[in-house]
Amino acid sequence: MTEEPVGGRVFFSNVRRSLEEEDEIRLVSVGVDIGSSTSHLVFSRLVLERLDNRYVVSSREIVHESDVLLTPYADDMTAIDAAALGKFIERQYEIALLDPAAIDTGALILTGVAVRRSNARAIGELFAAQTGKFVSVSAGDGLETTLAAFGSGAAARSIRESNRVMNIDIGGGTSKIAVCEQGEVVDMTAVDVGARVVAFDREGRVARLEESGKRFAGEVGLDLSIGAAPDKAGLERMVERMADRLFEAISAPKLSPETASLLRLDPLRNERKPDVVTFSGGVSEYIYNRQDAGFGDLGPMLARAIKARVDAWGPRVARPDEGIRATVVGASQYTIQVSGSTIFVSPLEVLPKRNIPVITPELPLDADDLDVEAIARGVGVALRRLDLAEGEQAVAVCYRWGGSATFRRLDDFVKGVCKGLETHLANGHPLILVGDGDIGGLVGIHALEEAKLKNPIVSIDGIVLKEFDFIDIGAMLETSGAVPVVIKSLVFPTSTALGRVEPAKAG
Repeated sequence: MTEEPVGGRVFFSNVRRSLEEEDEIRLVSVGVDIGSSTSHLVFSRLVLERLDNRYVVSSREIVHESDVLLTPYADDMTAIDAAALGKFIERQYEIALLDPAAIDTGALILTGVAVRRSNARAIGELFAAQTGKFVSVSAGDGLETTLAAFGSGAAARSIRESNRVMNIDIGGGTSKIAVCEQGEVVDMTAVDVGARVVAFDREGRVARLEESGKRFAGEVGLDLSIGAAPDKAGLERMVERMADRLFEAISAPKLSPETASLLRLDPLRNERKPDVVTFSGGVSEYIYNRQDAGFGDLGPMLARAIKARVDAWGPRVARPDEGIRATVVGASQYTIQVSGSTIFVSPLEVLPKRNIPVITPELPLDADDLDVEAIARGVGVALRRLDLAEGEQAVAVCYRWGGSATFRRLDDFVKGVCKGLETHLANGHPLILVGDGDIGGLVGIHALEEAKLKNPIVSIDGIVLKEFDFIDIGAMLETSGAVPVVIKSLVFPTSTALGRVEPAKAG
């Protein structure tokens, strides 16, 4: 197909495409980590090569690591100081000699208890818009845990050493634990234990106190209040209790109610010990003796306490590829997938699209004759399952194609999906289809030219998604005709309460 349909383009076998450029895509990516304790950036260059119908990252190179900033807060400590943080981010771009317009992709991640601040969603979206033409804003314990596992090198180590590797990322407000095997995260959890659940001023008085800090202090009979200087022995008891809870979460097959109430994700299965344990996050700098200065928090004490417990547990403790920068490196280098084998977008201006919830309906797509009504019902069931049936926002329908791509089968598929999305399409939302094969272009052009769909159409392929994902789809990359896709969790809690939070509706 070489014609350019009105309002869109079919991006496959196009005479204007360079085979060399199409088979190798080079991107500049940024990772921005705004955490409860620290904030920093990493810029990377990524090379993606086409493997069958998918693009895979073949090389990653860090081109600039920013300074590490203690996350600035407003006077009342309930909101992040957006002005101070904005100046810091802007300065890092200047030092790196990069213009935001030169950034192709990346992710801004709000981590730990930073996502609980009253202005977390607003500043995340603001900075994502300012830091590049396609930078995703994400907040969620599952995503953060995964990024730390990849950024620390734990996932790669599990392949390299054929071992079960556990990475424990201890930050200011939370600890994220990921178990990796054969390059994949096979189990994860997150716990409300961190070094900065209480922070002190230069005189040793309490300057900031999180909900979990109040809880741990209460458990050991320590009186903590803003402006007071706490008892040193009491602080040590508190840190020991924190380390006990964290170690229980990473090792015990059945948790006490007290520890279970601290979890932000489902508990680990803990069926067997890991072979290797690595630490990342700010506290890891003390564990590996890369830092000895204090920053007015519990970091050094917590590092000693949890390291002693893991040493006694038995697995080998190894050094990670990245420590404090694990999550931000993960955000810069591991969030991106690229679709571009056969895709269709009409009109081009419909992209980028952000925060699109994903549904994965059970669709009967293997039969020679497809059932339009069954496909529509499958889509409807998936929409209702995620409370998306009202058609208030666009959704991405993820499907697994089976069989040949004949005219009749394509026609029945498009008719079935459109019928299932009838309310969404009537409200003017685009038809967004994501396949795992290589027929995205055929499906998209069929929807436009044969089904005569008036709505915008985005039909991409070569992307692996699951239910509860959100995706951002970037604008076309020049010369290659590919689109970057960031797959993420999107969680913004509405309170500062401990424990799990439910995904917020993206909009």
